[in-house]
Amino acid sequence: MKWGVIGLVALTVVGSLLGWLIGGKPGLYGALLGAAVGGGFILFTALGVLLTSKLPALTAGAVLLGTWLLKMILAIVVLAVLKPLDFYDKTALVLVMVMALVIVLGAETYGVLATKTPYVDPTPSTPVNDDE
Repeated sequence: MKWGVIGLVALTVVGSLLGWLIGGKPGLYGALLGAAVGGGFILFTALGVLLTSKLPALTAGAVLLGTWLLKMILAIVVLAVLKPLDFYDKTALVLVMVMALVIVLGAETYGVLATKTPYVDPTPSTPVNDDE
């Protein structure tokens, strides 16, 4: 989750700067909203996985499915509320939102792949008798 947050912060800074340079205040607001929506969407999933890691698989799956559905509804509501407003640049919002999804998901994937997990050989199912 650390790399995802670092990537999101870096994208927010760069995206906000570029949005402001290209589109002025509306570009800045669009970039900030895009980073919040896109980054929050993925990071809430990672947080849900961390919080349910000690639960039984069925319970964890149900919680994650419920949070996914809640995130979808929330994203639709947020985007529906933002649609008629004109204080932000819609292009900056979409570009930064997509980049946030890609960067945070990539960083989280890297974090999972780079994690060192212990590997233990399974014990034989039948005891071996060396005396024979």
